[in-house]
Amino acid sequence: MRRLAMISLHTSPLAQPGTGDGGGMNVYVRELATALARTGAECDVFTRTWSPDLPAVVEIEPGLRVHHVDAGPRAPVAKERLVDFVDRFTDGVLERMTAGGDGEPYEAVHANYWLSGLSGHAIKHELDLPLLSTFHTLDRVKAEAGPEEVEAGTPGRRAEAEAAIIRCSDAVLASCSVEARQIVDLYGADRDRIAIVPLGVDHAFFGPGHAPQARRALGLLPDETLLLFVGRIQPLKGADVAVRTLAELMARGVRRCRLLVVGGPSGPRGEAAYRELVALADHLGVGQHVQLVAPQPHELLSTYYRAADVCLVPSRSESFGLVALEAAACGTPVVASAVGGLTTLVDHGRTGFLVDGADPAEYARYVERIVSEPLLGDRIATASVLRAREYTWAESAARIRSVHDKLVDARLVECT
Repeated sequence: MRRLAMISLHTSPLAQPGTGDGGGMNVYVRELATALARTGAECDVFTRTWSPDLPAVVEIEPGLRVHHVDAGPRAPVAKERLVDFVDRFTDGVLERMTAGGDGEPYEAVHANYWLSGLSGHAIKHELDLPLLSTFHTLDRVKAEAGPEEVEAGTPGRRAEAEAAIIRCSDAVLASCSVEARQIVDLYGADRDRIAIVPLGVDHAFFGPGHAPQARRALGLLPDETLLLFVGRIQPLKGADVAVRTLAELMARGVRRCRLLVVGGPSGPRGEAAYRELVALADHLGVGQHVQLVAPQPHELLSTYYRAADVCLVPSRSESFGLVALEAAACGTPVVASAVGGLTTLVDHGRTGFLVDGADPAEYARYVERIVSEPLLGDRIATASVLRAREYTWAESAARIRSVHDKLVDARLVECT
């Protein structure tokens, strides 16, 4: 692989994860592009211009550039409205990609999320390039987890677009075996064109540390039972389950508990979900024990992970579960919902615990075991760190390069 065009229409790798529509996908695009550039490939990331102050091109490091492409207003636009600007975005990307005198020719297009897939699909046919697609979330999976999460104004439209993109993709990249099965079962994908490429973790930032020092750095008390939730505030992520788990623990007599919620509102119901979360904490009588923290720079999250006794990941749907992996890398036990990629990351009873459903009593039971049995907590922490070391962005980049190399001499998949 000499040069790759990576499409990330709706969210920029330069944006703060945990705000707006920024989340694990931001981290994925930035870290994967960085890892590819460090293998010697040129990697150009194309994203929509979301502020009037952004330069047309930002060079992150040798071999990695972020291109801001005008499509609609130079301002944040709700993700649900961005489909109206896909054609303009695609035209702008094609103009940049075909400009002469700008290095090696592009060898492939890697689209992230269905909106980028619409653009990548068109670019594939315009430039006769192989298309690699990563969806991050899938409409039919979200619909099964919670019908209210299906994007407003696009009932069926997104799922149909995803199916068309999958049919024409030369390779569909799944983060784990569970996501691969979902793509086959729900979209009828060709198994032979699905490649499993797990996400990685930057071990230079995310590693074990001294919990008391981490708490001092965050201004937290040393003797509290500290629960942590990291993620965007939207119904699918289950922050309400974390609050109910805190209330259950306190009802059981676990004293001096605190829950840190690190993240901001996201999606069409994000603001309402944020207000409901505050109201729920007050209604349950634990409002003073819940600390809402604004989204943090990604590399600073390690301090929060190290400070926590347990990281809660009660998502109703999760294609991979990057938060669970980062917490594990820091040696923080995870109690997570038994959905999606979380079932491949958390080895129940060894590197953490998995919960079927959203019963806060079940989450509280496992949290109580971890904090009341120090030897168990230590064993989980050690096993988690060892497991997390298997996941690196360098390995993710190597797998994508391998997928690409198999496509170089292959005939492009035709639309069906």
